[in-house]
Amino acid sequence: MSGKRCFVVEEGENPSTDYFVMPFLREGNTTPVRRFFSQIPSEEQLDGATLIFVRYIPAKWKTLVESCRDRMAAVYFFMDDDLFDWRAFAAMPLRYQLKLFRLSWSHRKWLQSIDARLLVSTPYLQRKYADWQPQLLPPRPLAERESSPMLTLFYHGSASHGGDLRWLRPVIAEVLERNERLAFEVIGDSAVNKLFKGLPRVQVLHPMKWPSYRALISRPGRSIGLAPLVDSRFNRARSHTKFFDITAAGAVGVYAEGPVYGGIVAHEKNGLLLPMERQAWVDGILRLVADEPLRERLLEGARACL
Repeated sequence: MSGKRCFVVEEGENPSTDYFVMPFLREGNTTPVRRFFSQIPSEEQLDGATLIFVRYIPAKWKTLVESCRDRMAAVYFFMDDDLFDWRAFAAMPLRYQLKLFRLSWSHRKWLQSIDARLLVSTPYLQRKYADWQPQLLPPRPLAERESSPMLTLFYHGSASHGGDLRWLRPVIAEVLERNERLAFEVIGDSAVNKLFKGLPRVQVLHPMKWPSYRALISRPGRSIGLAPLVDSRFNRARSHTKFFDITAAGAVGVYAEGPVYGGIVAHEKNGLLLPMERQAWVDGILRLVADEPLRERLLEGARACL
């Protein structure tokens, strides 16, 4: 891999990069800078650099490359589906077809015009596009994490919790950015999926019936539960049942100050009771992540209340 630095351009964290591109770079002793579509560097940063597009070519990156291609070391395009033959994806849902057409298929001639090199995932693709002399990247197992095990942070609400979710979104964005040990789980519909789109390590679960939800929280794997409450007429009438849900999940809770949770949660005894100030929640969550003995003590206190 040539170039004094390497950028990997991807829509978001994805298996294509992790199974194919990252092992290829590791084997070449290259440590890349991974960038999402919106994270665009300056032209100066691309001087002498190598760029790898993973599956898709966003418009702003294409414009950037056109402005400084003569100063770059190399451009690569990786694909692990047949993205340059519309017949290969003609049976896919129309929305997915349009995405592939816009971000992949329509850029083939442009890639060849800038002397981009092709990386592919299978011998089939290597044979099919042999005139491009593609390089085959075999898949590799995921690299083992050197850090501590992941912790799952969760918020389980219904459609009536839209205001709380919108309040919570910047909190989740900051804690996920500041600590890669954290993943976030939330229940919701397409609107909730859209709200958290773009954040790393977020899983949106479909709404479910009560028996299914009880089965869900009975399975281990959740560490910190969240129970914010935006001040509204609807929220003032709520009860503190989320305390029971979070504790049943084997997690410690972060709860909104006020009469709803104040009657059962004692701050730093059986949970964290915090004002509805985003920075206080960010700090409280990160404190719990870093302090396992505190989490265990608070969970023990919560279970004593059941």
